[in-house]
Amino acid sequence: MRPHYKRGDLEAGIRGKYYADYQASHNLVRLKPEVAQAFPSEEAVNEALLALIKIAQASAVKHSS
Repeated sequence: MRPHYKRGDLEAGIRGKYYADYQASHNLVRLKPEVAQAFPSEEAVNEALLALIKIAQASAVKHSS
């Protein structure tokens, strides 16, 4: 804290005040270790999942026709 701020001038914080907003705006998932080892980066995980989504959607279209 900077010297010109005094602890007494600050209001008491409210625990968890922004927790719900944070949870709503962040989608964090935990990968199993063996899955995490297969992907070198966050980008690689996203690319693989997007490819899987496209395959699943294409397969659903073929089966619904």
